[in-house]
Amino acid sequence: MSMAPTVLRLAGTVAGLVLLAAQTTTASAAPPPRSPAPHASASASAAAAAETWYPPLSTRGRYIVDARGDRFRLKGANWDGAQGSWTGSGDIGDPAGHHAGQDSHGIPLGLDRVPLDGLLADFHELGINTVRLPFSNEMIHSTGAVPDSAVTANPQLRGRTPLQVYDAVVDALSRSGFAVILNNHTNTSRWCCGVDGNERWNTGQPTPQWADDWVFMARRYARVPGVVGADLYNEVRRNVLDDPNWGLGDDHDWYAAAQLAADRILTEGDPHLLIVVEGINWTGLPVDGLPHGRPQLTPVGTLSHTLVDAHKLVYSAHFYGYTGPHHSGATGIGETHDARYQDMTREQLGAALDDEAFFVEESGRHYTAPVWVSEFGIGSGETNPAARTWFGNMTDYLADHDADFAYWPLVGFEGHDDWALLRYDGAGHRSGALDAADWRGMAWRHLMSAPGTTGPVTSVPVWRMLATDHGDAVESLSARATGDWDPGARKAACPDGLRLIGLGHTSGRGLCTDAGTTALATDAGQTVVTDERYVPAGRDWASGYTKLQCPPGALLTGYSVRGERVSAALCAPGRSALAGAARTVWFDRSDNRPGGAAGGDFAEGDHKGQCAANEYAAGIAFTTRFGSRPGPDALLCGAGGGEPGA
Repeated sequence: MSMAPTVLRLAGTVAGLVLLAAQTTTASAAPPPRSPAPHASASASAAAAAETWYPPLSTRGRYIVDARGDRFRLKGANWDGAQGSWTGSGDIGDPAGHHAGQDSHGIPLGLDRVPLDGLLADFHELGINTVRLPFSNEMIHSTGAVPDSAVTANPQLRGRTPLQVYDAVVDALSRSGFAVILNNHTNTSRWCCGVDGNERWNTGQPTPQWADDWVFMARRYARVPGVVGADLYNEVRRNVLDDPNWGLGDDHDWYAAAQLAADRILTEGDPHLLIVVEGINWTGLPVDGLPHGRPQLTPVGTLSHTLVDAHKLVYSAHFYGYTGPHHSGATGIGETHDARYQDMTREQLGAALDDEAFFVEESGRHYTAPVWVSEFGIGSGETNPAARTWFGNMTDYLADHDADFAYWPLVGFEGHDDWALLRYDGAGHRSGALDAADWRGMAWRHLMSAPGTTGPVTSVPVWRMLATDHGDAVESLSARATGDWDPGARKAACPDGLRLIGLGHTSGRGLCTDAGTTALATDAGQTVVTDERYVPAGRDWASGYTKLQCPPGALLTGYSVRGERVSAALCAPGRSALAGAARTVWFDRSDNRPGGAAGGDFAEGDHKGQCAANEYAAGIAFTTRFGSRPGPDALLCGAGGGEPGA
């Protein structure tokens, strides 16, 4: 979220759920399937400005699509307030102690000044189709009613808790045709992002409780068609003592925590939601000469997420002109001599955006996913030429790259927060980016009207990695249903519909895909292979090595390891005939992968073996000879049969 450049951002600085009365937003533990019914504004006037789309949303390569497979570009803004506005100093009851003098009372801003329908009509006039709706974990559990003064313009909301007000806002947004992405912004209800106890998802609460809250929220809105996504946590960053990390397996591992929450949301909460994972916003101490910086999504290049639904992952990042790749955004204490984004030329900014985030949209990689710039913004009163130029360059980049975005913030009080796209005075009069006098209007209109991909999006092959670095990576619901198929081993299985096509020699990493014509049966059983019983007589494809080969007509979908040693292979029948010559792909001494290396480097620093995209893997060979590494040494690759379903 935005803060004045003179204020140090934390990114640059060193029990049970309360179930409230049932409302239209509450849902059962097992939400019903969502049919692709059209979703558009309930009001005729707003419908003219709103596009018709069909929930739920999913992904195809770098694009988000609706239930009909049509592109749905997130053109959004952040309606903040429910995450809290208190800055952590001063009297919480005094507006002066709140960001920009705006006391949100723990609910979305503006409900004291404008009727809800009026706010939504203004949102439509801006042209947005998506609202990122922050909340705090504290909001979920708060049982006290918001003061009447917080909902003066919406008396129907009097006497409600912050969560119940949030319910009403979610319902209204959905009925008005907006896509709503829930965003867990903070643990406690206070303004982000200082030394505030909200640096990580688990700074103020255990990770299991955080995941429990997400399951609760996903279930609560599972019957609301406009709720399309779960943005897991905002701006994960360093606290006073320690950095977050991506893949170390400890209590500060954001990669693992996001994987856990995503899994629980999709399997226990609502399987239809997009899962939004933001990169790491800051690590290190902002002192010249010491390591520090803004990793954003760069770790995704070597360790990406694989979800039980391979079409639900979206990555996100935040960009503000006064921050930079290695600049905290501070002025004074915490300021370094690193470049801010607004110090960069247009070309330098574009290169930074590519390196830190948009490389993820490259096709045919294990990390390929849509990238959502879920926060960027600037004040209408900004006079710094460099900052103004940055905003023009930033919006041009988003427009030219047909990117998904959400501006911060959407609503503010006149005379208090000039960053808001829409500002309202005490009488409900509006000002902001829609006014001719607001210099941001030209860039905003260009961003909203720039041409981009529309209509049907062609399906593309999916590539996903499996990582058993610190535990199981069983992303197949079918495999999970069979129970623990190799007790004591670290197990990995491709999401249902994908097959295993590559392995690392010592890393325990794997690569999954649905490329080519080989497809898996959707309703057939799986086979765990622990010996050579399925190796045909006279067909020793890896002489002197132990071979785990799938039964005839089956292909690899998973594997298990004990340390480096191969333990078992998981196989599933192919939907079409698995015929043609087979070949042995050795990778014990070097990489052995097809030209072009589709899927990318799924096991950095390790030897990798990979079948061609039009092949399937049917066996793993390894050795237990003294002095040899016991990991996979070879794959048996075979040619697929006819088209899927033939």
